[in-house]
Parts: sequence; structure tokens; C-alpha cells
Amino acid sequence: MAWGAEPMAENKLYYGDNLDILRRYVKDESVDLVYLDPPFKSNQDYNVLFQEQNGSRSKAQIKAFEDTWRWDRESAEAYQDIVEKGPDHVSRAMQAFRMVFGENDMLAYLSMMAPRLLELRRVLKDTGSIYLHCDSTAGAHLRILMDAVFGPANFRNEIVWQRTGAHSDARRWGRVSDTILFYTKSGDYTWRTQYLEYDEEYIAERYRYKDENNGRLFWPNTMTAAGQGPARIFKGKPMEPPEGTHWRFSQDEVDRMEAEGRTYYSATGTPYVKSYLDERKGKPVQNIWTDIRMTKSGGERLGYPTQKPEALLERIIAASSNEKDTVLDPFCGCGTTVVVAQRLKRRWIGIDITHLAITLVKHRLRDAFRKRVAYDVVGEPVSVPDAEALAKQDPYQFQWWALGLMGARPAEQKKGADRGIDGRLYFHDEAKGGKTKQIVLQVKAGHATVAHVRDLRGVVDREEANIGVLILLEEATQAMRTEAATAGFYESPGWGKRYPRVQVLTIAELLAGKGIDYPPSREVNVTFNKAPRQNSEEGEQTTLPGLE
Repeated sequence: MAWGAEPMAENKLYYGDNLDILRRYVKDESVDLVYLDPPFKSNQDYNVLFQEQNGSRSKAQIKAFEDTWRWDRESAEAYQDIVEKGPDHVSRAMQAFRMVFGENDMLAYLSMMAPRLLELRRVLKDTGSIYLHCDSTAGAHLRILMDAVFGPANFRNEIVWQRTGAHSDARRWGRVSDTILFYTKSGDYTWRTQYLEYDEEYIAERYRYKDENNGRLFWPNTMTAAGQGPARIFKGKPMEPPEGTHWRFSQDEVDRMEAEGRTYYSATGTPYVKSYLDERKGKPVQNIWTDIRMTKSGGERLGYPTQKPEALLERIIAASSNEKDTVLDPFCGCGTTVVVAQRLKRRWIGIDITHLAITLVKHRLRDAFRKRVAYDVVGEPVSVPDAEALAKQDPYQFQWWALGLMGARPAEQKKGADRGIDGRLYFHDEAKGGKTKQIVLQVKAGHATVAHVRDLRGVVDREEANIGVLILLEEATQAMRTEAATAGFYESPGWGKRYPRVQVLTIAELLAGKGIDYPPSREVNVTFNKAPRQNSEEGEQTTLPGLE
């Protein structure tokens, strides 16, 4: 589902189902690199995807990161569609999965992934690459599905990423790694080798020779390779290579190395070429990555449970794309891919099905780049009828979107414990070290009355909040605004001003640019964890949608 005009900026952030977005907005062979980290039930019991299901079940998401794939009527239709209309090799793979697993959550998950992977292959350029991030829950099955979609010949690597240190798992080996499946669309793909710095032990062991002429460290690299070849002249004398080998360099190259002092002779007179440490880029990165971790706390942490470290995406994007290439993340979550792509001067497309994620990405882009990035958000309501349609389609998404208009965080409540708070927003209006102040928010998509204003006032008192805000889809009555006015004012000690303690705002007012009346924060707004500031010269001086 999408509202609004066709985007104009090169960078695009889409709200909606990624399958629908890919089909409607992303052109054939327009993307250079895809990274996707789809949900795969890793936060549930390990074998939950094999739990049998019967009949039709609701898939409403209560949390943005919660996996909701179930074998129900919708997944059965998706399976039938891919089997009947998909490419033959993909159809056969899906039928084989059904024969092995039966009708369960794993088959529902694969039925969801198959059409999306086909769309991702369509939008990839012939020189493009795709990295699919998964774990052992569904990794083996996704590998088979990726073979069916991209072809076994285009499989490049299975990367093992150690995401954490020691992990205590009962009655099995600790699970500390994820898998990243690296495929390309063809054999002609973008590749830029990535390197790690040599460790001191490696340098001490390998580069233990010092050039007596210039003092540079080197190691003697062999001049021969397999296969018999002719002699070369060294020090004015012909020298045959060892039996079964040939000299790797032409005579002109041997003469040049001799003249430059790059030839080293062993005690037995065997020639080697000096491989200088300061000319090496480092140790090429292998397919086991143990040097990148996402710490439980730190500057990058934004409170998103499946967040990946920026260094992980930086390595992938740097290896498989060039500046000004387009990077796509169809499950963009908290936006790590788009932030790293922006910093590395790539164009980007991010897609997510929750307004909570879209709001978080917008905050992260603002915090990281201020206004030095231009992008369009597609799929967010731009009018009251749009908002009404979203509220009718998905009340949770409407609530998250409405809160996102003011940068508020959705309130996390225990199941069944509705305490009258849909969102919270925090601020500081005193000198550094002053107490954090709180605004509580309620969102009403249906009919609201004076009683709702009165109830909100009670919540403000109970929570000892400083301000309460009621957000309405309908127009507010004069009686409701009068009731709000009776709640009095919050006195700001930092600014010496008064702010209405209970406020009523409508969606129409928010879309017109009106916001909550509260003190300007003297410190960082702590509603969302703040993303680290990035250094970037890219982007226009553009106001970010929904943030100013």
C-alpha cells in the first residue's frame, strides 16, 4: 500500500509490503547490491517454524520485529501462486519443501521468501550481488531456495559471522554465529577485495627480513610457479628453474627487479623477490568474520533488537559496489544499510512494513547527517483520507505513524496491561544534569469524547508526567478543548514559560505542521537513542520529512 506522489529524490524510503513496493516502484536491473536480513523466528523457540498449523490465523504484528509467518490461508495462497506461476526450478523446489516439511510455519516462511527473492533477482543488474543474512533456523532451506532462484553457479560464498562471544545454550553448542549467503546475478560482478591489518605476530613471523639498502621490512617471495619453463639470467648468468617449475617473471621484469635491488638471494643462491610490508594492503578478508561485533551497549545501539553493526554493512557495501551505485535493503529495520550506504556515497532504497521502523530510520538519518541527505518517504499518509485508510487497514500502523509525526516512542506494555499510554516523548528543559521530563500520548482512531480527555488527565497525574497529549483522527469538539484547558499548565524552570498540561491535537493539524507545545530541549531528545554523527559531504540541504 502506498500513498503520495512518485518520489523525486534518488534515495527512497518506502513504507509497505516489500513485495508490493518492489513490483510497483523498482525497475528491472536498476539495483547494484541487495542486502536483506529477513525475519526468521530466531527470537522464538528454535524449531518453532516446524510447528503444525491448521485453518486461518491472524498475522497482526504487535511489535515491529516480531516474526509472524504462519501456515494459514494467505500462506497457502502464496505457496500455490509460486508453484503454479513461478519459474520451473523454483516451483519444483517449493514442492519438494512441502513433501519434506508438510504444511507448517517453515513452508509459510519459504512461500513468503520465494516471490521476494525472484523480485530481487529481477531488479538486480547483471553485475549485481545479493547478500542474504540468516541463521541456522532456516539457513539451509534458504540456501536451496537461493540456488533455485539465482542458480548454483552464481553462489559465491557462505560467510560465517561471529556475532557475539561465548553463549550459554542448554544441551548444545553455544550459538554465536550467523550465516550470510553471497550470490551474484552473473559471473561478471562488481568485486573489490577487502583487507584486514596484519597482526603483530604475523608481521614478526613473516616480515623478519630488513632491506640493508633502505631499511624496509620484507619477506622473500618465490619467483617460481608450477609447470616447466626456460632459464632466466640472474647476475649475468643463466639459471634453470627447479624441475617442474618456471620463472614467474619475464627476463625484462627480472632485469628491472635486479636494477631496483628487489631481488634477494638465499644462502644457496636461489633468487626471491622482496615483498615489502609497506606495499601490502593487508590480509584479504576470508569467509569467516570474527572481527566485527555488535555490543550490547554503545554508541551504535538504537534499541532495535535485530540491529546489525555498521562495520558489517560497510564491508559488504565496499566489497560489492562502487560510489553512486544503488544499494537496496527490502527489510531495512532501523536503517543500518541506508546509513552506511549514504556515508559511502551510494544511492539507496530502504523498505519496511512498519511505521515504527520508518520513524526510527528518519531519526537516525537526521542524527547522523543532519540535513545533508535528501530522500523521499513513500507510503506515509499525506492527507486525512490517507490516515483514515491506514487506520482502517491496520490500527497498530496508524498508531505508530501518528506517534512518529512527533518523534514519540511507542509505549511497550505487557500483554493485556493497557495503562492508557500509547507513546512517550522525553525532553530536558533545565541545565545539563537536570531531570528528564516526560510527555505521555494517547492516539484515538475512532470516536472520542470529553471522557477521553478526562481519562488522559488522570494518566498524567498517575504517571507524574509533565504533559499529556491526545491525538485524534476526528475533529476535536470545543467541549474537549475546554476540558483540556482545565488541566492547567506545566511551568518550565529552564525557560520560565508555561505550557498546557493536557493538549488535544488532530491528524489534520499535525499534517499541517502543528506540533506539541512544550519546551525546546536543552539536551538531546532522548525519545530514541541517538545515532552517531557521520561525516558526509553528500546530499542537499533538505528538510527531512516529518522531523522538523
